[in-house]
Amino acid sequence: MKFVGYHHHGRRQVGVLVGDGSHLVSLTDALPAGALPDGAGLTELIERWDILGGKLDLDSASPIAVATVTLTAPIPTPRRNIFCVGRNYREHAEEFGRSGYDATGGANNQPDAPVVFTKPPSAVIGPGAAIDPHPGVTGEVDYEAELGVIIGRGGRGITAESALDHVWGYTIINDVTARDLQKSHKQWFLGKALDTFCPMGPYAATADEVGAGPLDVRCTVNGEVRQEASTRDLIFDIPTIIATLSAGITLQPGDVIATGTPAGVGIGFTPPRFLTSGDRVQITITGLGTLTNHVS
Repeated sequence: MKFVGYHHHGRRQVGVLVGDGSHLVSLTDALPAGALPDGAGLTELIERWDILGGKLDLDSASPIAVATVTLTAPIPTPRRNIFCVGRNYREHAEEFGRSGYDATGGANNQPDAPVVFTKPPSAVIGPGAAIDPHPGVTGEVDYEAELGVIIGRGGRGITAESALDHVWGYTIINDVTARDLQKSHKQWFLGKALDTFCPMGPYAATADEVGAGPLDVRCTVNGEVRQEASTRDLIFDIPTIIATLSAGITLQPGDVIATGTPAGVGIGFTPPRFLTSGDRVQITITGLGTLTNHVS
């Protein structure tokens, strides 16, 4: 199933895409009355997925045309910071090391363990929303196409062997980055955390919808292909990332993990090719559609 967040008639809601994806069914209409409290979002559904997942009745509700609603991120306000992994594709780790922007790297561009940082919930925006370039704060805004993993069953001390049993689904994330802040502060949080710097969507798909095989990741800027890779190229795969995070942190239903970006980001070019006002960024991942945002 594919779930979207949306605004309709002044209310923030969750819907399930049906048919060819041009229509959706309201989660409220698809579930038995009282199954979720008023105002519940996708996180609340994920928390009760084992109970409610099988009770979704998409045939009994009236479909709504997607063109008549305003889509939001599937999880527009995560309960916690989004976990992110840096330098997790080999070619990107090398281009980052060559760029002169990596103030944290050593002699070996490829990390020996997952490099983890976070983005706050306030950074999240949905498909079609504008990325704020924050003039006066940064002058070097970059894009990063990433696969987002959504945790279903939480836990601590999750093993790599059982990690995929804890994955509810997937989405697309653009890990927008202020490279000058990332470099000058010698850490990644400030450069990654600015408002609107975490576009997410266009929907969240359940794990069975996406499948278990490697996924293709593609990013274009104004129609020009900049990034093109496969998740088979990850240095640390999804089970390893989940095992690493959960070793001492209890993961919770609805937690989102951005798994890293391939080569082809703006700082990989000579000279760097940063985003400017009016640029359109599109990220496509197998089974997850295309996330489109523009720079305001």
